[in-house]
Amino acid sequence: MARNTIARIHPDAVAHNLRRVRENAPGARVMAVVKADAYGHRIDLCLPALAGADMLAVATIEEARAIRRLGNGLPVLLLEGVTDSGDLAVAAELGLELTVHHRQQVEALAHFGHPVTPRVWLKIDSGMHRLGVEAAEVAELHARLLELPGVTRVNLMSHLACAEQPDHPLNARQLGRFDEAVSGLDGEHCLANSAAIFNWPAIHRDWVRAGIVLYGISPMDVGSGNDLGLQPAMTLTSELLAVNRVPAGECVGYGGRFVAPEDMLIGVAAIGYGDGYPRSIADGAPVLVNGQRCRLAGRVSMDMITIDLSECPEAKIGDPVVLWGKGLPVEAVARSAGTIPYELVCRITRRVRYRAQPAQRAGD
Repeated sequence: MARNTIARIHPDAVAHNLRRVRENAPGARVMAVVKADAYGHRIDLCLPALAGADMLAVATIEEARAIRRLGNGLPVLLLEGVTDSGDLAVAAELGLELTVHHRQQVEALAHFGHPVTPRVWLKIDSGMHRLGVEAAEVAELHARLLELPGVTRVNLMSHLACAEQPDHPLNARQLGRFDEAVSGLDGEHCLANSAAIFNWPAIHRDWVRAGIVLYGISPMDVGSGNDLGLQPAMTLTSELLAVNRVPAGECVGYGGRFVAPEDMLIGVAAIGYGDGYPRSIADGAPVLVNGQRCRLAGRVSMDMITIDLSECPEAKIGDPVVLWGKGLPVEAVARSAGTIPYELVCRITRRVRYRAQPAQRAGD
């Protein structure tokens, strides 16, 4: 019998979340970020639901190649750009747009000598100090890019470090630095990431970059995607392998971390850190069994978790278990693991099967 540990992907939820982005940024075009295999949701399963985006964005050439193999014709931005001439040739072949965040990339484009893309995105370091050219270089590099063969437009972008905290002073400081650096330069602006789409309408400008929110997950420090009107695009499911009676005072799992406070039922579900479920997660973390919220009891193993079934005493072998998704926000699970939901959805391993879940029809 197959091990029924499945990541169920809901393309209808992805399409709904894209509509929510447009509702919150009605004057801007939408760049849909699908890096890291659509944040762990599988590019091939999510792309059809993103047909209404204005363009896509990825981190690597391999991700862009996967999109082109799927026959998607939307513009694709390579967020980290390239410096190698071989990669520039591939980018030209795939019809990719490039981010330029360093002077060396401008030199590589000039040395390449052939048109790569008519539209380049010049990234400015406004204060995050990760990727981006310095403010003092912007005007010079903007002019040099427009002199390159085939380049007809240079757009201007930056990234906010604290957009999920709308009152953080760094936000206003970064915006001021960006506006000063690009003053008088032609080109569309792209500043707003997922958090800023919902938190800061004033910086929507010409383009917004929608990432984690497309998959129904909140970028904020509190709450869940449901608070933003989003729908979860992944439901990670398994089933019970066993239901055992454990006497009071007995230990459950590796290290004896959980001790039964009374005679109790413990369920064993077929998922563990070998599937990407976090070993760091604490006792008491939420799990759904037959739709009923239960609690993790004991350390996560490679292939299994153990669950306190006090709230679901009728549970039996084969009953469904939801680790996160519809009915159980991944944000709540991430907080129990001391991490962020981005990491949970991106770390699912290859032995978990993926299935596209058809939209539920009215009356079903």
